[in-house]
Amino acid sequence: MYWIPILGALLEGSGMTIEKKILRKHQVNFKNYAVYGFLSLILVMIPFLFFFWNIKSEAYELKNILIFTGVVFFSILANLLIFYSLKRETVTEIEPIRLMQPLFTILLAFIFSFFFATYSTERRYSILILALIASTALIATHIKKHHLVYNKYIIAALIGSFFFAIELVISKAILPYYSALTFYFLRCLSIFLITLIIFRPKNNLKTKTKLLILITGAIWVAYRWILYYGYLNLGIIFTTMLFILGPVFIFIFARIFLKEKITIRQIISSIIIIASIIAAIILEI
Repeated sequence: MYWIPILGALLEGSGMTIEKKILRKHQVNFKNYAVYGFLSLILVMIPFLFFFWNIKSEAYELKNILIFTGVVFFSILANLLIFYSLKRETVTEIEPIRLMQPLFTILLAFIFSFFFATYSTERRYSILILALIASTALIATHIKKHHLVYNKYIIAALIGSFFFAIELVISKAILPYYSALTFYFLRCLSIFLITLIIFRPKNNLKTKTKLLILITGAIWVAYRWILYYGYLNLGIIFTTMLFILGPVFIFIFARIFLKEKITIRQIISSIIIIASIIAAIILEI
C-alpha cells in the first residue's frame, strides 16, 4: 500500500506546477483563483457523490462540528497565503518554505499523540526521526550563505504551511465519520461559499485557464483522497513522510515545464529524502 501515497506525492508535484503556471503565466489574481479553484474541486467531485457519499451520526456531535469548523477556517487562511506567495515567488524558491508543512504536521501529530488517543499510533520514534531528517533536508535547500532569505511572500508561505499542518492534523480526529470524498467535498464547499461571498470574483477567465483550473481540481481531489487514506491506514507521520517526495517531483517538473533552475543543494536534499523514505518503508515492512 506504500505506493499509493507515493502516487499522491506525484500528484502534488503536478498540481503545484500547474497552479504556478495559472497564477503567473495566465495572470490570475490569487483571490480569484482561490474561488474558482474550489469551484473546480466541487464540480469534479459532484458526479462521484452518488457512489461515495457517507456521513456517520458521530459527525453531527457538537465537538466534531467544531473540529470541522476549525478545518475550514485554517484551510481558508492557508490557501490564501499560499496562493499569495505563489504569485510572486518561483516554485523552486517557495516550495522549500512551503514544505515546512510536513515538518509542522509531523511535530504536531507527535505532540498530539501524548494527549489524544486518536493520535496514539503516531508515537513511532524511528519513523519520526527519519521523517524529521527528510523534512529538515528539504527545508535546508532554502538556506543561502548561512541565513534564510525572507520576504513577505516567503513569510506568507511559512504561515500558510503552519495553518495547513493544523488543518491536516485535526482532520484525522473526524475522518472516521465520513467517507474521504464526502469530507473533502463538504470542506471545499464551505470554503468556496465563504470565499465567494468575501471576494465576489469576476468571470473573466479564458477558456484555456478554466480548463487548467479544472484539471488542477481533479488532481487535488485525487491527492486528498490518497492523503486521507494514508492518514487512516498508515498514520499521519508515515504518510507525511512519503508525501515529502512531492517536492522532488516539483523540482523536476519546474525544470522541465517552467524552465526554472535546480540547484546542487536541491539535488542533494532530494537524495536524502529518497534515502530516508526507503529506510522508513524497510522498517515498516
